[in-house]
Amino acid sequence: MILVRYTFALLLTLTLFTAQAKVDTLVIQSPSMQKTLKAGVVTPESYQKKKSGPYPVLYLLHGYGGNFSNWLQVPPQKNLLQTLADKYQLIIVTPDGGYGSWYYDSPIDKSSQYETFITRELRQEIERRYKAIPERSGRFISGLSMGGHGALYLSARNPELYLAAGSMSGSLNVAGIDRKNLLPSIEAALGPKAENQQVYEANSIVHMVPQLKQNDVHLIIDCGVDDFLMEDNRELHRRLVYEKVPHDYIERPGAHSWAYWSNALEYHLLFFQKVRANI
Repeated sequence: MILVRYTFALLLTLTLFTAQAKVDTLVIQSPSMQKTLKAGVVTPESYQKKKSGPYPVLYLLHGYGGNFSNWLQVPPQKNLLQTLADKYQLIIVTPDGGYGSWYYDSPIDKSSQYETFITRELRQEIERRYKAIPERSGRFISGLSMGGHGALYLSARNPELYLAAGSMSGSLNVAGIDRKNLLPSIEAALGPKAENQQVYEANSIVHMVPQLKQNDVHLIIDCGVDDFLMEDNRELHRRLVYEKVPHDYIERPGAHSWAYWSNALEYHLLFFQKVRANI
């Protein structure tokens, strides 16, 4: 264990070595939320060479009820992120997005400012400590379920930061969610739904297509045909087609499961690699 102290920055780095890539667990102080949060950082094997880099960075978001370690520990393929970091020669960052923050800067809960944390506080720390490309041309963001919503939402609101964004099984219509296990977390972030319908729509990706149309962010969206969120994904696709917003859209067999997401991730990396090669 190596303990490093900074003001408003990194407090602790635990480094674990794998056969190829390296995984760091960062514990970061968030000034906006006045609390510490964790993020995993996967660097490829080549990163250890003195003249390597700088590397593009993928910010990979977890789903509702999850945490920063999900993408590192849960996929059925062992060391999935390490393998992909080596294969695609990039840094993968897995932020903690809270149990049910929906990646919003909550207007009513000052301890839930996850847009600021990911787009500013964490990003600045990653680019300070790692050999990361510090420009839009080297930044991507993607995620699963709540994290799929988060990736598209953060890229829509911060298009100057990300070259491309992706969603796997995304919960893309927050305004339409009425599931008893999900709605309380959204109301905690945005306020009571019955009194704030316009706020809910303004913060749902399916209603943000005009904003997406104005942005020059490359988009990839996919969902399994047996997923309970399939219709929300199809609706976003229909609206993007109608508004002539370029995007890649994929439906394939699968449900709301890690078997689906761990398979889908490489499709996103291929898409991001192609986008970057064409800039």
